Amino acid sequence: MATDLALLLLRAVVGFTFAAHGAQKLFGWWDGPGLGGWHGAMERMNMRPAWLWTYVSAGNELIAGLMLAVGLLTPFAAAALIAQSIVIIAFVHWPKGFFNTKGGFEFPLALATSAVAIAIAGAGIYSADAALGLSYSADLDVALVALGIFGGLVAMAVPHLPSRGGQRPVATEG
Repeated sequence: MATDLALLLLRAVVGFTFAAHGAQKLFGWWDGPGLGGWHGAMERMNMRPAWLWTYVSAGNELIAGLMLAVGLLTPFAAAALIAQSIVIIAFVHWPKGFFNTKGGFEFPLALATSAVAIAIAGAGIYSADAALGLSYSADLDVALVALGIFGGLVAMAVPHLPSRGGQRPVATEG
């Protein structure tokens, strides 16, 4: 029972933290950038097409964060957040070093590691998964963690591949 309570606490804090960051990006809540500001950030990171990655990244944080918090389809939500964390660390925080005081990757690494731990440990009895009678095998949990890592690596590479002829696409008014 203590382990299940600990998992509830961990899921809630990590999940709602991701969801809050997604709400900042989508809605501008809590001094967030909103869609326009987040779209600009995606453009500065050379994520192409920027509008697609704007919605994918912000929506992923909000939806998967809420799913993790309530323990719904927990290993799938964790995998999505692991992928998100890899991209966040690589494109935003890695160049700033480890410590959060300088914008480093300390905080997103802690969130990603927590998502991995939750995926492996399971949601616990105080979760939507348990209420719905959903259970997952250890093999599936590990496979989804691996898929999350792979997905993050793909999300880092694909939007930065050169377009045909090695030329970057040029934005046009239309």
